[in-house]
Amino acid sequence: MPHLTSQVISVQTHLRDQVADALRAALIAGELRPGVVYSAPTLAAELGVSATPVREAMLDLAREGLVEAVRNKGFRITEMTDRDLDEFTDIRTLIEVPTVGRVARTVPAERLEELRPLARQIVTSAQEHDVLKYLEADHRFHLELLSLAGNQRLVEVVADLRKRSRLYGLGDLNESGRLVASAREHIELLDLIVAGRAQEAEECMRRHLSHIRTLWADGADGAEGGEQTLRAGDR
Repeated sequence: MPHLTSQVISVQTHLRDQVADALRAALIAGELRPGVVYSAPTLAAELGVSATPVREAMLDLAREGLVEAVRNKGFRITEMTDRDLDEFTDIRTLIEVPTVGRVARTVPAERLEELRPLARQIVTSAQEHDVLKYLEADHRFHLELLSLAGNQRLVEVVADLRKRSRLYGLGDLNESGRLVASAREHIELLDLIVAGRAQEAEECMRRHLSHIRTLWADGADGAEGGEQTLRAGDR
């Protein structure tokens, strides 16, 4: 019986994770709109699952700051104001720009080159219009780069900021090819860091964050006009 119980728990956990991934994809594509309240049964019907894993997945997203629970109604997709976006960018700039410079001055080029496959994956994913893979590779690249400075608390702070400023409604931006330009900045940044050109790397990081700020705003605007139903491909 213990073996059977653990197997059931594993299946339930896996389903919850799948549902959470589908909901994140819908957020990014703009199919779930900021400010709108969605009930677990309605989303469950769209995804073809029971309401329980949807509720569990939504609680995971709430911990990430992507949604908030609305008593007796469901979950509201978190809205981000221009002030929110500016403050997230300001904090990341204060942390990441000097950290990138420190990494460029202190970390051996051989160690930095280990990030090259991730930087290339970011570009490839953008070119292939695969937003989820783009975001996953981008997330890993930035956090692994910052971790080279040797301050785990700093990495945790940036990871939290990234979760709270997730890109909404990126589907249209992705199809227009605008993500490719942002993706290529990772290659440029890594080249500068590997070469030990700390000041130029800092400026590249500052410029990259500014571009991301623009994508945040445009993605949020696009999400406002998104459809309320999930695509069959996300089920």
